[in-house]
Amino acid sequence: MTTLIDLLDLGKRYHEGDSERVIFHNLSLNIRHGELIAILGKSGSGKSTLLNLVSGIDIPTSGKIIIEGADITRSTEQERTLFRRRHIGFIFQFFNLIPTLTVGENILLPLELNGRLDERQSQNAYSLLEEVGLLDRVDSFPDRLSGGEQQRVAIIRALVHKPLVLLADEPTGNLDSDTGRQVLDLLERLVRQHGMTMILVTHSQEAAGIADRIFKVQHGHLIEQPQNGVKGQ
Repeated sequence: MTTLIDLLDLGKRYHEGDSERVIFHNLSLNIRHGELIAILGKSGSGKSTLLNLVSGIDIPTSGKIIIEGADITRSTEQERTLFRRRHIGFIFQFFNLIPTLTVGENILLPLELNGRLDERQSQNAYSLLEEVGLLDRVDSFPDRLSGGEQQRVAIIRALVHKPLVLLADEPTGNLDSDTGRQVLDLLERLVRQHGMTMILVTHSQEAAGIADRIFKVQHGHLIEQPQNGVKGQ
């Protein structure tokens, strides 16, 4: 597999009053096409910051982020916004569905924003919705769905425009254990089936178990962990 993402000597610092907080220091990682990476770490360790950097929402203090040959750290804010819209899919802990849009309207939104909404793309989106057992809820609003159903819709919304990278931030963190397991199984199946690349941020060792490689954020670095479990979470 060829490399899709290169994180090269990333540094990230924030000023808090008169002090400086170091989040990352010379962090490096390469991620291959079709690879599923899990990032573990304590609350506040920088897991979500890493997703913000990869997506171009935030920029590093130093170092480079290269995705599919493009150095997004050299891009303007508008260029990063367009790159994110076209090539990044997001799944969040609290679903982030738009409450005033139906299920169908929510999943078609990325296509509409990218100017790619047509009959064929709509049918593909509805086929994905059928695959997760929610086609009969296409005209429902999010508040009529259970948490697990909302997260399944959020997964389809993240996949529908076939992004280069899928970023999942604690995708089962707001679900009970049984529903979380079902959603995790679904997410892994769809990601593998569509040959997608995903970075999964989680505090759950069980969730991290679906990954090809597991890393722990520790003292500003990523430390690769054994596949048979990570201690000290």
